[in-house]
Amino acid sequence: MLPTVLIIAFLLYTIRRGPTGIGRTGRGMGGLFSVGETTAKVLKDEIDVKFKDVAGCEEAKLEIMEFVNFLKNPKQYQDLGAKIPKGAILTGPPGTGKTLLAKATAGEANVPFITVSGSEFLEMFVGVGPARVRDLFALARKNAPCILFIDEIDAVGRKRGRGNFGGQSEQENTLNQLLVEMDGFNTTTNVVILAGTNRPDILDPALLRPGRFDRQIFIGPPDIKGRASIFKVHLRPLKLDSTLEKEKLARKLASLTPGFSGADVANVCNEAALIAARHLSDSINQKHFEQAIERVIGGLEKKTQVLQPEEKKTVAYHEAGHAVAGWYLEHADPLLKVSIIPRGKGLGYAQYLPKEQYLYTKEQLLDRMCMTLGGRVSEEIFFGRITTGAQDDLRKVTQSAYAQIVQFGMNEKVGQISFDLPRQGDMVLEKPYSEATARLIDDEVRILINDAYKRTVALLTEKKADVEKVALLLLEKEVLDKNDMVELLGPRPFAEKSTYEEFVEGTGSLDEDTSLPEGLKDWNKEREKEKEESPGEKVAN
Repeated sequence: MLPTVLIIAFLLYTIRRGPTGIGRTGRGMGGLFSVGETTAKVLKDEIDVKFKDVAGCEEAKLEIMEFVNFLKNPKQYQDLGAKIPKGAILTGPPGTGKTLLAKATAGEANVPFITVSGSEFLEMFVGVGPARVRDLFALARKNAPCILFIDEIDAVGRKRGRGNFGGQSEQENTLNQLLVEMDGFNTTTNVVILAGTNRPDILDPALLRPGRFDRQIFIGPPDIKGRASIFKVHLRPLKLDSTLEKEKLARKLASLTPGFSGADVANVCNEAALIAARHLSDSINQKHFEQAIERVIGGLEKKTQVLQPEEKKTVAYHEAGHAVAGWYLEHADPLLKVSIIPRGKGLGYAQYLPKEQYLYTKEQLLDRMCMTLGGRVSEEIFFGRITTGAQDDLRKVTQSAYAQIVQFGMNEKVGQISFDLPRQGDMVLEKPYSEATARLIDDEVRILINDAYKRTVALLTEKKADVEKVALLLLEKEVLDKNDMVELLGPRPFAEKSTYEEFVEGTGSLDEDTSLPEGLKDWNKEREKEKEESPGEKVAN
């Protein structure tokens, strides 16, 4: 009888001691009977992130403030006949601040904030997902008015109809229950639902329609003004050198970090502090920030990596080819620094300062391709052979060429058409065009790259002496900046922008517009009911 007794004892122990819903200890019976309870956390005063800690996405902040205002002051909108939106979905690349914005909302709003991850709905037991969705919305209605945040909603909100086996069926049932709850069959008065994802393309269309998620708020990488605002936030706790002014430093760093997301900016500030501590500095100076930017862009510096003299010479001429090609091409990005010190996986790198640009012409893309091919061309001109060092360059050139022909319609033979290219890691079962079109595209890509290669060969053959000057100085100093290039080659023959003020010139102001509309001036305050004034009082006023 001993095995039977042990099994019964184990079951009783599991039922009595089992975990209850996270953040709601003691609710329900616990253990096996609580498997259908939601694991959501109810937050009120536990988060110290405020809206002042979020920068670079002012428009999204206004949208979120307005959702809180819906809950606190619904009469302001209902008097005009407006219906309160049920929810919004925050989309955008990783690191742009979607979850941080939700945390700031929790820290600022004087209403309960309920948070849950999309993956927490799915378990190994059948029926747990729908049960947890029902329990989640019951909890939200109990705490109304409140804000419900579902992070990484793509875990449960994927498109339906892609098979119906095993876990896929459970995921679809969970999504169906979520749609029913959001659709108003069970009223969710004064409950605003926010969700976050960086894969909106895989979400079910039924989830995104108005009436469920009324608004889609895209949070993209910050522009130069946004990066300056983000730097100001992350520079606050740092001990800076006495010669540095936070305002000027933030603008300087913003101009040196094009394309960085908010997470990248935070990483730069943290890396600068770590580098300063590593060298036992009393404070953080400009050089530490420059080293941090290089660390984030190129990876860890490897001064001790053993390179044979012939390899080092090849790397020097390769990087000199990039630098000189970009120096004499009008639409190439201005050079900031060129180095033959290995970083990360690369044996050398050239750092450029791209413009804040969203539209590119065919000529600009062609100049960029030529600049990228400069390293391979330089190897062929000076050594009569090529190496494997240009692999990353060739990958970038190939991507650019296919994008011009397949997506941007910049080829006469293929025509004014655009096809979606598969994302990296996506499974491609069939191409969106015929075999004849695929063959034509491949031929035109080869022609485009070959033309760019011939143009680069002609340019570097003409400037062969300049390439050799740069390569020899690189072998001597290992790192060259823009001033060294000007001494060697003279000023670049094209006008270029280099300071923050030049980049933002003509855009209206030097900083982001952080002013609030009149209706949101007191978005986080409960307004007292205005007393009706008598006609005499109105005249006096």
